[in-house]
Amino acid sequence: MFSKETYIARRKKLAASVSGGILVFLGNNDSPANYPDNTYIFRQDSTFLYYFGLDLPHLAAVMDIDSGGEMIFGDDVDMDDIIWMGPQKSMAEQAAAVGVGKTYPFARLAAFVTDAAAKGRTVHYIPQYRADNMILFGEMLGISPRLVNDGASEEFIRAIVSQRLIKEPCEIAEIDRACDLGYAMHYTAMQLLKPGLLEQEVVGAMEGVVISGGYMTSFATILSQHGETLHNHVHDKVLTPGKLCVIDAGAEIASHYCSDFTRTLPVGGKFSQKQKEIYTIVSTANSFAAEMARPGITYREVHLAASRLMLQGLKNVGLVKGDIDEALALGVQGLFMPHGLGHNMGLDVHDMENLGENYVGYDPGQERSRQLGLGSLRMARRLVPGHVITDEPGIYFIPALIEQWKAEGKFADFINYQALEGYYDFGGIRLEDDILITPSGCRRLGSRRLPITVDEVEAAMAC
Repeated sequence: MFSKETYIARRKKLAASVSGGILVFLGNNDSPANYPDNTYIFRQDSTFLYYFGLDLPHLAAVMDIDSGGEMIFGDDVDMDDIIWMGPQKSMAEQAAAVGVGKTYPFARLAAFVTDAAAKGRTVHYIPQYRADNMILFGEMLGISPRLVNDGASEEFIRAIVSQRLIKEPCEIAEIDRACDLGYAMHYTAMQLLKPGLLEQEVVGAMEGVVISGGYMTSFATILSQHGETLHNHVHDKVLTPGKLCVIDAGAEIASHYCSDFTRTLPVGGKFSQKQKEIYTIVSTANSFAAEMARPGITYREVHLAASRLMLQGLKNVGLVKGDIDEALALGVQGLFMPHGLGHNMGLDVHDMENLGENYVGYDPGQERSRQLGLGSLRMARRLVPGHVITDEPGIYFIPALIEQWKAEGKFADFINYQALEGYYDFGGIRLEDDILITPSGCRRLGSRRLPITVDEVEAAMAC
């Protein structure tokens, strides 16, 4: 938790960005895994954390824009709670720590919101992603839970996005810490990735590093020798010499700020010549994107420039042909990289995506492409200092997709389908760093960069 003054300043700035009414913030509750008392690890809602800082279940907060009032709804513990949890600070004490002077029992929330709505006041809330909170809003507003998100406040969403997109110095320091833990997580994998081990053994060691030094992984770990499947969460294969292993994993520290790195490693520690060729194209694109990212340019432009570089590299090895600029305009690169170059990151590994990808990643007036790959770009905005984004180009050889395009005769003037047949067992390569946009360009987050060139990776894996 940051200083009381930090949360007061954040709420003051937010209040100045909304025209009137009340702002309702629902925190998260414990969620049962398989019976009520056995819950998943608790994770507070990030918007609630950002403005109110309290990392406990069963809380809500309201800001009254018209009167300037702020209040937190939550219950003090009783003796049964103390027996199991030990003594706890009162809600009044906890609210005071984040600069809020009024507290009420949680049960008072529904009457407060219902009364405001009945008086014709605007009730601002953001889209809900948990069923229990959808049900609660439905009850308070007298609508079906399935319709709750239809009434989410665009004004409220845009105000939050505008504020949270630009990271404060205290946030950047936390993200640097998360990236250092992510470094340790990935470097552990580099030391362990030996033939004969199960993928799950490496995943377990990586996640142990995070739990020991942080809070939890920032998303479900991806570690797979089938890198052509972008989000492969199955870890049951034996590590096989000569295979490439894509490892996309991140750390979430106690403050809940995140890291998100990807490295692609050769099982056994040495790349084949064929692997080196494709790997170098991707690593060059990763570095090129970081060199290009700076205030004033859109990340869509960076995505396209990195895609062009990779198309040229694929042409150099005989997999792409024809005019590269024409191929880029048509979207040929989507066959090889069917995802975007990056996304925003902060308290959420895909920061604020619960508010809507287009609100977060696109400036007003920017239209989302329908091309495969470019259409999946989560961050296209014009860059400004304080943006924290990922830089994650990739090249994948997805046999089913290649066969579909080949059968359709799609882009036959630009794709060497015959040569691609020799890559059906290749897998995929993705290389990802986290970057902060600075006044003069960008910097990679964390105190050290994970090994990324062929020589660096092979040297690290030989230790």
